[in-house]
Amino acid sequence: AMFVGEMIPESFIHELLQRVDLVQLIDGYVPLKRHGADFAACCPFHNEKSPSFTVSPSKQFYHCFGCGAHGTAIGFMMAYAGVGFQDAVKDLAARVGLSLPEQHGVAPVPAAPTQGLAELMARAARFYREQLKSSDKAIAYLKARGVSGEVARRFGLGYSPDAGQALAGAFAEYASPQLQAMGLVTRNEQGRLYDRFRDRVMFPIINLRGEVIAFGGRVVGQGEPKYLNSPETPLFHKGNELYGLPQARLAIRARNQVIVVEGYLDVVALAQHGIDNVAAALGTATTVAHVQKLLRQADKIIFCFDGDAAGRKAAWRALENSLEVLPEQKEIGFVFLPEGDDPDSFVRRNGTAALGQLVERATPLSEYMLRELAGRCDLASAEGSARLLAEARPMLARLSSPLLRLQLVKRLAKLSGLAQSEVESLYGLPAVTRQLPPAYPSRRPPSLPRKLLRILLQRPQLIHRVPLDLLPEASAEARVVRLLGQLAGAGKTPADAGYASLLECLRGKDDESVLQEAAAELMQQQLAEDEVEAEFEGALARLREHAGRRAFSLLQAKIQKLGLAGLSSEEKQQYLTAIGVGSGSGGGWRSAL
Repeated sequence: AMFVGEMIPESFIHELLQRVDLVQLIDGYVPLKRHGADFAACCPFHNEKSPSFTVSPSKQFYHCFGCGAHGTAIGFMMAYAGVGFQDAVKDLAARVGLSLPEQHGVAPVPAAPTQGLAELMARAARFYREQLKSSDKAIAYLKARGVSGEVARRFGLGYSPDAGQALAGAFAEYASPQLQAMGLVTRNEQGRLYDRFRDRVMFPIINLRGEVIAFGGRVVGQGEPKYLNSPETPLFHKGNELYGLPQARLAIRARNQVIVVEGYLDVVALAQHGIDNVAAALGTATTVAHVQKLLRQADKIIFCFDGDAAGRKAAWRALENSLEVLPEQKEIGFVFLPEGDDPDSFVRRNGTAALGQLVERATPLSEYMLRELAGRCDLASAEGSARLLAEARPMLARLSSPLLRLQLVKRLAKLSGLAQSEVESLYGLPAVTRQLPPAYPSRRPPSLPRKLLRILLQRPQLIHRVPLDLLPEASAEARVVRLLGQLAGAGKTPADAGYASLLECLRGKDDESVLQEAAAELMQQQLAEDEVEAEFEGALARLREHAGRRAFSLLQAKIQKLGLAGLSSEEKQQYLTAIGVGSGSGGGWRSAL
């Protein structure tokens, strides 16, 4: 079988996409309204007032005519939830009860029973919320931090009582292994069960599906640790999740920018001041997965950390984990608050506009990187310059953006007193080439290959009737022709494979965009079902006609070069038939002359 992603069989992707209802999936995130045969909504991937985001239930794909967002159920989960291909497949498989297939000889992995765990966490969150209402000291603490009841409701804040087994009030089955697996209940050295969170303001950590997957707790009185997070669980992997992202998602989309702060109290405090495009890492340094997730949500990330040593260390770690995943069209900047300030205290004293100005003037990643590296070296000496180039080299090698790397090489050459060519030679960097943007789709009537492709997307079952031998080897529409050949010759593709399956088979390949363009055009110019067969036969007839012209041209060229005697007996018969002299009907070719 063909494999996609990291060794997930194409047949599994096909079955998964057949089981997932894309309309139901997307409607759970973005309310859809019926629009003819399709469904429509305001696009979740860019800010718009009139709906141009369209979902096709028959083809199981979505397309936005405003921003061009396009894809399958897998693509939607990757773009909306900010997860990778593997995680999107796992999430969808769990929803429909599919087990992940065998990989490298290992037995199939059953779909994790996460639904029950999410409901358990939701019940704990409700319990903590109810406890907050009757806790004067927890309410007093939040008021002292300037948190209003409205913001507390928005983030689902709660309180865990200062009691050993308070959760027994919410769970009759207090000894359940699930409570321990989710980090709500733990066992002491004597074997006695007790609540993990006690006397803490509780911050539910929510994923982009709206499920409570973990908790963060801030002690109300004196006690250590001051902050406590849920441990790693089947639902919660702290290196992948960001606090406040679900609540901030719409504001992030609207501003096309996300501010990353150090803790969940910073997120809540800034939301209280009306700054709501904010998220935070959870008890861990910023990871590559965090950066990838955020870059799927916005074009610009601003890391806003304290100006102390810990804040600068966190910023440098964020920079290191951004290098490999920062594309050319995205930006990352850094803001450092005055020492002794956190985002809340800074905004209280200086106002939201002052923080906005800091964010606007954020130090770009490249400038911050060079400033930090240069600060460690004495550039007045040859040794210092050599150290700068040595420390910068592995970082430049990790950069995913060749243009940013080129800019940094120029800056490093200037700082070190070398020529740019000398630095490039020292680093062994390849020449930088910039790809031209794709040509805008033509408004002219579709070519024969594109028309054939549209028909096949409307009725994929016709794919196996396409005569591969008649497709031209060279064409102005070479990419379309190549794609038709791939689809028609794909014995690996099930006969009932729909557009969604075909798109996933081509994920990340050059011809993926051709398929997307054809599907978008099809959504606007779909044939009536009773016209499809006739249009297909007409397209095949033209294909045969064009093949006949090409064959006849080749024979004529051979005759001009070698004469009629240079043809084989079979070629002579073909030529004579074509001009109406030999036996058989040459009408098809004659009409093509």
